[in-house]
Amino acid sequence: MPAKVIVRDLRKHYGGVHAADGVSFEVQDGEIFGLLGPNGAGKTTSVECVVGLREPDTGYIEVSGIDARQRPGDVKQKIGAALQTTSLQDKITPREALRVFGAFYRNRAEPQALLERFSLAEKADAPFDTLSGGQRQRLALALAFVNNPELIFLDEPTTGLDPLSRRDLHGEIARMKQGGHTVMLTTHNIEEAERLCDRIAIIDHGRIVASGAPHELIALSAAAPTVFLATTQPLDSGLLNRLPGVHDVTSEGPGYRFSTAHVTRTLAELMKLLEARGIEIGELRVQKATLEDVLIELTREGRE
Repeated sequence: MPAKVIVRDLRKHYGGVHAADGVSFEVQDGEIFGLLGPNGAGKTTSVECVVGLREPDTGYIEVSGIDARQRPGDVKQKIGAALQTTSLQDKITPREALRVFGAFYRNRAEPQALLERFSLAEKADAPFDTLSGGQRQRLALALAFVNNPELIFLDEPTTGLDPLSRRDLHGEIARMKQGGHTVMLTTHNIEEAERLCDRIAIIDHGRIVASGAPHELIALSAAAPTVFLATTQPLDSGLLNRLPGVHDVTSEGPGYRFSTAHVTRTLAELMKLLEARGIEIGELRVQKATLEDVLIELTREGRE
């Protein structure tokens, strides 16, 4: 099937700041696609150009087969968006807000169904200024669904939420995909991106520097795996330094952490060493490269 979103050579400058500097990516139908990058990398600007909130300087944008720059009104009928903050009149209620927003669309959902879906039924007639941060974020999602969209854009959806609200929102985003929606989200939260996204594009200084499934991006890392070892009897760190492939041995709490380019070989020799000395393992953990390692490696340049 054709891509749900196609962005080619998107550029948006503010004076000397290149917020989007040749951004290109595609979002496939039915996937959760993430734009991951540090604060100020160009994530929000790129999304705002795609949904029609900002006019790019140059570039091609296609959404659901529609040229978004030529027919922005048609695109808005097919998409929903929840941006970083949702500001509404203090005394408007969730039910009223859903009715007002729905009036702008040809195809709209019933407010009561959205209130129930996003766990807002009990707050349906409460003033906006009495809602908690999590309730306001759920209302933002409900408003994004008011037109039964094909495609949902979420810009830093969990910023400022407590852990429980964040977990609830992650569950709702996963259910969006299960319901047949395509989701594009921006985030600087690495765990969030790895947990939710089918594919990720890492953006830095307005440019896409890498893209792929989380495991494909992790495979790009130059970081060597690390091993944490704690033993029930004292162990000389010098013995670890002599194991094949081992480097950067450091003391950490009750044990040692070290890097190795050859995990299997190193661990095999480690087992022989410990057995020969009658030393029992208290704890052994192998940590391979993470998405965080990849993000740091790819965005370090220009920040040191």
